[in-house]
Amino acid sequence: MRHAQGPLLTIDLTERTASTTPIDDRLASFVGGRGLNTSLAYDRIPFDADPLGPENRLYLSTGPMQYSTTSYTGRMAATGLSPLTNGLLSSNAGGFLSRNFTGAGYAAVELVGASDDLLAVHVREVGPDGEPDVTFEEVPDLAEAEVSAVSDRFAETRDLGPEHVACIGPAGENAVRFASVMTSDTRAFGRGGLGAVLGSKGVKALTFDGEADAGIEIDPDWPDEAGAVHREAATSDSIMKRQGTTSVTELANEVDALPSYYFAETSFEGVEGISGDRVEEKKYEKGTCSACAFACKLPTRDEERGIETEGPEFETVMAFGSNAGVDDVVDVMAANELCDELGMDTISCGDVVSMFLQSEDEFGNAGLVRSLVEQIAYREGVGDKLAEGVHRASEEFGAEDWTVKGLAFAGHDGRALNGQGLAFATSNRGADHMYGEFYPYEYPLVDPDDALDPEGLEGKPPKLVAKENRNAALDSAVVCKFSRGTVTDDRLAALLDADYDAVQALGARVVELERAFNNARGFDRGDDTLPYADAIEGFDAALSEYYALRGWNDDGTVPGHGDGLDAASAAPADD
Repeated sequence: MRHAQGPLLTIDLTERTASTTPIDDRLASFVGGRGLNTSLAYDRIPFDADPLGPENRLYLSTGPMQYSTTSYTGRMAATGLSPLTNGLLSSNAGGFLSRNFTGAGYAAVELVGASDDLLAVHVREVGPDGEPDVTFEEVPDLAEAEVSAVSDRFAETRDLGPEHVACIGPAGENAVRFASVMTSDTRAFGRGGLGAVLGSKGVKALTFDGEADAGIEIDPDWPDEAGAVHREAATSDSIMKRQGTTSVTELANEVDALPSYYFAETSFEGVEGISGDRVEEKKYEKGTCSACAFACKLPTRDEERGIETEGPEFETVMAFGSNAGVDDVVDVMAANELCDELGMDTISCGDVVSMFLQSEDEFGNAGLVRSLVEQIAYREGVGDKLAEGVHRASEEFGAEDWTVKGLAFAGHDGRALNGQGLAFATSNRGADHMYGEFYPYEYPLVDPDDALDPEGLEGKPPKLVAKENRNAALDSAVVCKFSRGTVTDDRLAALLDADYDAVQALGARVVELERAFNNARGFDRGDDTLPYADAIEGFDAALSEYYALRGWNDDGTVPGHGDGLDAASAAPADD
């Protein structure tokens, strides 16, 4: 199977040293991205590690597709123990960092230990002597600097633009449990708080630069597949090119799948004011990720209020719009801009803000929303408690705990889209819509051959298992999930130089290793639940069917995870 190339670069932040380790066998089994990161984390992070302690490790990697120039490949993966969920979590981000990361010549970068002083770590291509070129720069002047200020600093001092930088804002330094790692200024490794992990290690920023040759061999058929993907991305008339994911906002509202008023309702009477049409009106140019012709990003601007941002995407519209009772897209844009600059996941931040608005009967108060976002990032006033996230703060504010495994809910409400509800429950990451990504099957606009009745779970567990596996393979390749319909199963297999059964097997290995790691930290069936599980007919039976299809125990654990399910099948633990 085609896979990423290069060694693992280990950066010891305590000792300020860098070393490399060959991982060819591991790459052959896990390809790159999320798969590679998960296998490394399983072997190298202690099961009892504190997510904000020095024993946690943070992994960054790309996959084989980042050595191509085809569409949907401007992404990379980050993995570590989540301070929000307390489990192993992977996140990926788009933008333009991935090509500069591969240019440095490493398949993955591992951050270990912690620095007492705030650092920027600069990674360049391996020099002629074969030794890693890693520089540790103390940056006390960047303490609590916003994301764009960090980018400006390295553009001025190192001639490296935002596309070379991964950094944190004030939220990461202040251990906000849903802090993001930001790149290209507005793209986020968003879910799960990996920005807080980076902050706990004393790292404000990483930069990557180089022109290393990957040396990946491309067979004669591969360019045809990649070319077809690129051409179709360029010529597609998808509404996402105009409205991004917000194109689904009014549809979600129509089918009662738009969480509103901190999940008390599933539709929003003010939806027109935050719809895809309103976002499109504020879009002032095309936006894309590296090498991608699909160009679905949303550079938006409101000149009257002086707001310029990228987005909001649908999930942000839900979290800071309908869930907060806010019906003006410019107010949502303002919250989006703040989260990007301060370095926070818009979904978790918007949901916890909405929870507070409910407790104060302040739905729709956009000024209070902006104030709360800033208080959270700096842990000031009530923001200190809200920075802990919905799961930890809900009881104090008399609110229902709208999370799965501690991760706040995305949109595409599972009370209307029951298969997506099951997908929220089984996701090793928590209530994240992209892990199982079941919702497209249950909206009425999908291909009739794939469309499913949104009500009930009959026949859905096998499809969910296959979709989770496919997404894990996409995240290992690394390929954007918005390639659906273009990167078909056959094309994905061809791009990876494998048959599709092997692609599914790769995904299954990744999902199982994630589950086994979390089992070792105490996760089991009791964590695969929903606030509304009792309202979905057949939920318990479908969950048992899901476990059986994966070959897991009925308590949600992987057989033998403590004595045999390690990554040794891919590479020795001390490789």
